[in-house]
Amino acid sequence: MTEKTPTPVITVKDLYKVYRIGENRVRALNGVSFAINKGEFCAIVGTSGSGKSTLLNMLAGLEKPTKGEIIIAGEHMEKKSENQLVKFRREHIGFIFQSFNLMGTMNAVENVALPLTFQGVPKHERTKRAKKMVHMVGLDKYWKHKPNQMSGGQQQRVGVARALVVDPEIIFADEPTGNLDSNTSREIMNLMQSVVHKHGKTLIMVTHDNYLAGFADRIIRIVDGKIVDMIDNTQKDEKDKKEEGDKSNEKG
Repeated sequence: MTEKTPTPVITVKDLYKVYRIGENRVRALNGVSFAINKGEFCAIVGTSGSGKSTLLNMLAGLEKPTKGEIIIAGEHMEKKSENQLVKFRREHIGFIFQSFNLMGTMNAVENVALPLTFQGVPKHERTKRAKKMVHMVGLDKYWKHKPNQMSGGQQQRVGVARALVVDPEIIFADEPTGNLDSNTSREIMNLMQSVVHKHGKTLIMVTHDNYLAGFADRIIRIVDGKIVDMIDNTQKDEKDKKEEGDKSNEKG
């Protein structure tokens, strides 16, 4: 039986982003090329100023590239208008934020259901789908709680559920555990890993933390706007990943 060839859901070709600062030109991205397969958990790792957040913004269509191609689900992001990008994000993409970005006046289910309102989903269907996602992230007892009644880890679980409720092909996560302690971070990473593998989602996470990157299937390391390393992480067990993360953090 032949193995199925992985299907790229994201292809990036020769991507540049150049900013003008006074008389200077700063290359935030300097000729980046790679592909991410459907159902893959990919971590983009780098220090502050490496270009990792710029790259995430480009993939999400939040910034236009200076040069190069970004093809997501067969569509060229760099050729789309702002209105087309908004529509594309609404239909294909979920976001998990470092600062949770929950609405303080809404309970957990209402926060999770919010993206569905922009899709015109009827209220009873929104609530039904949101409750299913809240259950999936293990927050059955908290679905009526508002953000200020939940811990940071619980709030981020709501954030994960909100990203998933629209059934996106791709999830972008920007330093998703940056405001959490190490134990809670591990719980959230295990949850995200489980979501990717059980539900076939493609997850791209930006982080500066090598241990957290160890949860990903593949690590793309970026320095000064260039990719310097790509690591296939699928063959390593949890102990190896932790040891590698500890060593890398010692170097950093």
